[in-house]
Amino acid sequence: MLSDTPVLTRRALGGLSLAAATAAATGFRPGSARAQASSGPIKLGILHSLSGTMAISETTLKDVMLMLIDQQNAAGGVLGRKLEAVVVDPASNWPLFAEKARQLISVDKVAACFGCWTSVSRKSVLPVFEELNGILFYPVQYEGEESSRNVFYTGAAPNQQAIPAVDYLMGDNGVKRWVLAGTDYVYPRTTNKILEAYLKQKGVKPDDIMINYTPFGHSDWQNIVSQIKAFGSSGKKTAVVSTINGDANVPFYKELGNQGVKATDIPVVAFSVGEEELAGLDTAPLVGHLAAWNYFMSVDTPDNKDFIAKWHAFTKNEKRTTNDPMEAHYIGFNMWVKAVEKAGTTDSDAVIDSLIGVSVPNLSGGDSTLMPNHHVTKPVLIGEIQADGQFNIVSQTPGLIVAQEWSPYLEGSRDLIADWRRPMSCGNFNVKTGKCGGVSKS
Repeated sequence: MLSDTPVLTRRALGGLSLAAATAAATGFRPGSARAQASSGPIKLGILHSLSGTMAISETTLKDVMLMLIDQQNAAGGVLGRKLEAVVVDPASNWPLFAEKARQLISVDKVAACFGCWTSVSRKSVLPVFEELNGILFYPVQYEGEESSRNVFYTGAAPNQQAIPAVDYLMGDNGVKRWVLAGTDYVYPRTTNKILEAYLKQKGVKPDDIMINYTPFGHSDWQNIVSQIKAFGSSGKKTAVVSTINGDANVPFYKELGNQGVKATDIPVVAFSVGEEELAGLDTAPLVGHLAAWNYFMSVDTPDNKDFIAKWHAFTKNEKRTTNDPMEAHYIGFNMWVKAVEKAGTTDSDAVIDSLIGVSVPNLSGGDSTLMPNHHVTKPVLIGEIQADGQFNIVSQTPGLIVAQEWSPYLEGSRDLIADWRRPMSCGNFNVKTGKCGGVSKS
């Protein structure tokens, strides 16, 4: 079990008592909400890469959104209106994400968007959603250090994935040396900054931490895997913590197999590799390597079995896998439906306010709740890769974990919380100074 992972933290409720005490220092932007049509279909934007390096991961998220919309329409829609998907392809091009987001909000008049995978794509669209008062549901694990009024983070924060994974490797595997390998962009760099600080706090020496970054789409892994093998030959148990994203994972895992890097020698725990990515690999040499997520297809719950059956029926392909970001969209979509019905409108401001506190079933068991920091409560699961491309769950938290949007391990972040309830309505409230906006990283 992941006993070092707190189920509740000082940030858990976003500062219930602080909200009442800081009405005069809110920083809330009242602005009028975008006008929404009151008849006809309700449009939803789907903002995922269908081409380029991230298509391997994001295409499935487009598909699951189409399934969820179809199912909701079959159940009568929302507010008596049908839902209509507006699908765009930002093509793994980060500036193009912003252009497509502006198009969806300003031209297509969508009520909400479901999209992005990489943090650089989320960072690209963030100013657009804030400027135009749009709503984005972001379904992928990320580095934290952000909380926007217009974004709902349905993937994991670091304390809901990265930190528990390290705790598991320390406690259950006795790992002493650490390779932090990532794609060269904001998510891996910030996550590894947090992990490096956490490892040092746990007594790990700097010489026992190796950090490596590679570009998107990197394909030549021979030298890097050789370096990892050499780093792991010191006699201390070594593990790789992988924040490698996109199609670069295919040659990375192939090279591990080529060089005989077995999980019993140097286990790899991945944060961006799930069932979809493994579907294109020969997984036999990878058996025993790990991934940390909040959901696996192998979860044995009635809700998950029903979800998988509906997915196979929708895709007409029983070989199509499910994965964690798909579940995040399942949670986020159902939360949006519930909030719109609660608000009685698709008006952005009303829906944003109504989302806080909404609970819906997740697929791993129990109900996930949208907290005042715009993050979702989640269980944490560690899974071992199996020969069939599925994961055997080897550890799971006993309860759901509340996200830490600001890391307690980083200077300048540890004193911050987010609470988007009125009157506070602040994404970076400093609990020491009692002011909103002491540090702005959004």
